[in-house]
Amino acid sequence: MHSFLRRLLGAAKLRAAVYEEVEADERAFTQALIVVALSSAAMSIGAVGRIGIAGLLMATVTGFIGWALWSALTYYIGARLLPTPSTEANWGQLLRTTGFAMSPGLIGVLGVLPALRGMIVYVAFLWILIASVVAVRQALDYRSTGRALVVCVVGWAIYAGLLLALFSVK
Repeated sequence: MHSFLRRLLGAAKLRAAVYEEVEADERAFTQALIVVALSSAAMSIGAVGRIGIAGLLMATVTGFIGWALWSALTYYIGARLLPTPSTEANWGQLLRTTGFAMSPGLIGVLGVLPALRGMIVYVAFLWILIASVVAVRQALDYRSTGRALVVCVVGWAIYAGLLLALFSVK
């Protein structure tokens, strides 16, 4: 448990060494699942207040699906379309690092406070994006943060487009 908490806090603090550690540790997948579940639940509670057990389960399932899809897109874009000579990665490494990049979402639960509701969700999303850039940079062995940022933004844009297309179908 101590290792998990250290990793959780280190990921939220954007510590590259933690992302390298998680990338290399295949056993960290379960921990990444826990981070995604907790973050998804916290963000949902903070965004809408009391959502009940069914809402928490739906938020968690949606969080897992979104994480897997975005990580797959990011892996394809970063490792297949925009690799560097030093890029050596697999989808599992991306899943572990991007799972831990969701750790800032835990602050989303503070959205239950009416004065913080709107602001905290935006802060958490921005923090998650920044953490994702660090996670992708480390998982794809990029030397450039700018390249990781491009991969993340392109991946998020495609992911958002897919969601819009999915939910706009009547």
